[in-house]
Amino acid sequence: MTKKWVKRFLISDAIVLLLLAVPLVYAATEAPTGYDNLTNGFTTQGQFDLDLATFDGREEIDDGLGPLYNAQACSECHQTPVVGSVSQITELRVGRIDPFSLVFTDRPGGSLINDRAIDASIQETVAGADNAFDFRASLNTLGDGFIEALPDSFFTNAQAAQPAGMKGQIIRVPVLEAPGTTRIARFGWKNQHASLLSFSADAYVNEMGITSPLQPTENTSNGVSVAAFDHVADPEEAATPANPFGPDVEFFARFMRATKPPPRGPITADVTAGQTIFSSIGCQRCHVPSATTSPVGTSFNGGKFVVTAALGDKIIHPYSDFMLHDVGTGDGIVQNGGQSTLFKLRTPPLWGLRAKSRLMHDTVSFTRNDAILRHTNEAEPVIQNYINLSTTQKNQLISFINSL
Repeated sequence: MTKKWVKRFLISDAIVLLLLAVPLVYAATEAPTGYDNLTNGFTTQGQFDLDLATFDGREEIDDGLGPLYNAQACSECHQTPVVGSVSQITELRVGRIDPFSLVFTDRPGGSLINDRAIDASIQETVAGADNAFDFRASLNTLGDGFIEALPDSFFTNAQAAQPAGMKGQIIRVPVLEAPGTTRIARFGWKNQHASLLSFSADAYVNEMGITSPLQPTENTSNGVSVAAFDHVADPEEAATPANPFGPDVEFFARFMRATKPPPRGPITADVTAGQTIFSSIGCQRCHVPSATTSPVGTSFNGGKFVVTAALGDKIIHPYSDFMLHDVGTGDGIVQNGGQSTLFKLRTPPLWGLRAKSRLMHDTVSFTRNDAILRHTNEAEPVIQNYINLSTTQKNQLISFINSL
C-alpha cells in the first residue's frame, strides 16, 4: 500500500471517530396540539383513555375523600372545553400580613381554605386575624408534559433577555419523588412545583383530601386535626410495587404528560397584525411565544422523569416565561418562595385563552381589555405602549389574543 493510500485511510478513520464522538442532534419539530382527547404519543391511546377516566373519576368518602376538600374529581376544576383544561372554578387563599413591615405570616392550617367538608363541624372559615384574601383560578394542565420537559436554559435565557425592572424571579423547589433534589419551579400560580408527580400528589391532598406516599398527611381545619373524621387510614392512596407514589397520583401525572397543548383558533389578517403588535409593544418579554423542550433521553426529577420522543425536541408556544413577576395583581400570599414572592405570580401561559370567559388569576376580569389594563408595576412600560395604540391596533391585538 502506498503512502498516499495509507494517508487516505488514516484521514477517513479519523473522520469516522470524530463523527462517533459527536452526539446526535435532532431537529426540533412542532408539538401536536388539539382539543381532541387524543394522546400526544407519550402513551398509547388506550392507556390515555384509561388515565383520562381516572382523572375524570369521582371520589367518595369510602375512597378517602376529605375530611376537607374542594372537589370530587380533577375534572371538576379542569374541563373547559375538554378534561384537563381550564374552568371557572377558583380556590380561596388567605393569610396575614403585618401592615407596617409587610411580612407575611401563614395562618394555622396554611393559606388554603377548603370550601367543603364531610362534616359541618370541621368546615374551615376565615378568621378575624386574616387580612390577605384572594381567589385563584384553576390552571390549564393540557400540554404540561412539554413544560415539565423544558430545560433550565429556557428560564435563564428568558430572564437574561428581559430588561431591568422586568426580570422574572426563578425559584427552585423540592421534587417530592426525589428527596434532596430541587429543580426550577414551573407549575402553580406561585410556582409551587417543578414535577407533575409532585403537582398531582399536592392537588390530590389539597383539593380532594386524599393522602399519598408523597403527601401522607391530612390537612387540618384551621389548624385543628381532623383525624377523628377520617374514615380511611393514611395514606389513602397507598403505594404498590408497580406504583410506589400511589396509582392515581402516577396516573394523573401520566395523563397530563400525554396531553396535547391547546390549539390555535383561526388565523386572520387581524390576528397576524395583532401578533406583530403584541411583540412590538413588549408583551413577549414575559409572555414568551416559543420554547423548545429538552432532547430525547434527558433525565429530570432525580431520574424519575426521562424525556421521551413524544416530548423531547418539541417546539411549543405557551406564551409564558413561567417565572414569578409583580404586575400589580399579586395575591399577598407567600408559599415556598419566601417573602420576595408576596405580590408575585407566575406568568400565566396564554395558550387556551380563547376558551376562558373569566380572566386573570382571580377570575374577576371579564374583557381582554380590562385584563390588560390591570397590569402595572413590572408591566407598566408595556401597558403604556398598549394605551398609546390606536383603537384599531388594540382590537387587532385582542384578536390575536383571542386566537390563542
